[in-house]
Amino acid sequence: MALEARTKFALAVVPGKRTLTSVRRLIGELAVRTDPQWPLLVTSDEYKPYRRVLLEVYGTRQPRRRRHRRGRPPKPRLVAPPELIYYTVHKHRRTGRVVRISNHRIFGSGGDLEKALADSPVSRNVNIAFVERYNGTDRHLNSRKGRKVYRFSKHLDLHEAMTWYAQTIYNFCRPPRGLRLRQADAHWQKRSPAMTQGMTDHLWSTKELYLRQACPLCDYPKARGSCSKLRLGFARRCGA
Repeated sequence: MALEARTKFALAVVPGKRTLTSVRRLIGELAVRTDPQWPLLVTSDEYKPYRRVLLEVYGTRQPRRRRHRRGRPPKPRLVAPPELIYYTVHKHRRTGRVVRISNHRIFGSGGDLEKALADSPVSRNVNIAFVERYNGTDRHLNSRKGRKVYRFSKHLDLHEAMTWYAQTIYNFCRPPRGLRLRQADAHWQKRSPAMTQGMTDHLWSTKELYLRQACPLCDYPKARGSCSKLRLGFARRCGA
């Protein structure tokens, strides 16, 4: 999944096993939903396909010089733009426990990283804690992902539908503690990630969510795409 750390908004979620195909789908959805805004800093674990797909999506093709006169000219190579800052997090473990965390630079420079962290209102270190916190919340919202329990998620379509349903509940109906604002009367205003993104002006209830059309681009009763198939209206193509 891809998360915007400042607003804690879940930008893209791809259910299923993490593979090169799912990473391509995730980064592709991230690029579409954040266009034309450029991600200031990208952090992840050390899963190798992330580097490859980030180059495919955000990289530029740089021509290479020919070494010999004969033969075909070499194909251009993908080069990361200088604005892209990408760091990975490595967890050092001892007897099964995390004892230390270090980060490794993939794209960008140390000076660009320091500037991005200095401008960040949520963290001064490279970490993936925000994504891990979402994963924990997602397991609480979706019983199909519970560990060591007597629940089994065997139907793939229902599993995906519940994943997108939990993502929508998280974005519109849940007020994370870190997003609340203190008012002039000393009371706290609860805000959802969608409120911090400017997508809504109030905290939705689940009833309000159920009564809304989740996929405005499709005619749900007549649609024959993923919306009608999943029976819940949370469509991949519409970004609901």
